[in-house]
Amino acid sequence: MSAALLDGRLIVVVGGGGVGKTTLAAALALGSAKAGQRTLVMTFDPSMRLKDALGVGDAARDAPVRVLDAPPGCLDAALLDVKRTFDQLVRTHAPDPAAAERILGNRFYRDMAGNLAGILEYMAMERLFEMQAEGGYDRIILDTPPTRQAMDFLQAPQRMMNLVDSKAIAFAMDPYWDGAASRNFAFRIAARGAMELSDRLIGRHFLLDVVEFIRAFAPLFAGFRSRAAAVGELLQAEGTRFLLVAGPGPERVPDAMFFLRKLAETGHRLGPVLVNLVAPDPGPGEEPGRRLLRFLAERDQRGLTQLRGLLAGGQEILPVALEAAPPGDLRSLGKLFARLDRTRPL
Repeated sequence: MSAALLDGRLIVVVGGGGVGKTTLAAALALGSAKAGQRTLVMTFDPSMRLKDALGVGDAARDAPVRVLDAPPGCLDAALLDVKRTFDQLVRTHAPDPAAAERILGNRFYRDMAGNLAGILEYMAMERLFEMQAEGGYDRIILDTPPTRQAMDFLQAPQRMMNLVDSKAIAFAMDPYWDGAASRNFAFRIAARGAMELSDRLIGRHFLLDVVEFIRAFAPLFAGFRSRAAAVGELLQAEGTRFLLVAGPGPERVPDAMFFLRKLAETGHRLGPVLVNLVAPDPGPGEEPGRRLLRFLAERDQRGLTQLRGLLAGGQEILPVALEAAPPGDLRSLGKLFARLDRTRPL
């Protein structure tokens, strides 16, 4: 196995859908724990496959759950629940309980905030910051959603800082609204010539709820900005590595190259590329099943060759063979890690 697979205090596992990324993240986390590292594996993949792979229940949405004790190492698992994380963030960082309840009781927050575009990535960023800041682990392994959504996570720190500094926030926080008209949001907005337009486009009450939400949230903005900056630095730190999991075959190469280029452009550090589910050569024979396996094996080798030719010199490719059944418990995950340990990089 390439030593770079477990080289880093934070390992971010990324890749397209259906390539076994979550299973490999769980196997790597198990191997890390058995090697004596206090390890946390966490996911913000909405499908929650990690919960099934490690046999943890919904309690892992609230706090990390112990999966394995392997002194001096251990393995904990955590699942991201967007709404719970957002609620806890408000309660923790609001200046007082009354301010927290003002946010939590806002209609816009209750009905829409948990479903806004990008909120999953923002909350994943907050949860990662929280786990890293607590300092209870030697290594954190982060399982991400499929490739394109994982890119949103990489961009979440900068997007959060842009949001806090946006014109919409400036509009809602304008000192004008703190004047004599502060008792009537409708008057304030009408006075600025926006009410008629808002009625036509988005509805008066919705706009008022949004403005009220932003003003209630104002005491938290500075913390959002500082934590977003800290996560951005963490994702580019020396001790952080990104492991790309790619599917086999030439048709998967463009997706892998897309993410590799994005990582290179943004200055993130890349570990080996794991090409998972590679069909093995079935050996000689003309039975229909064997011929199909031979076709798949030849296809997958073409994909490996193509990817190898596109990567810059020195970039490791680690092929991971297809198994008859995917790992479904700790014992089979341990066997998968042992196979990874015996695999030589291309």
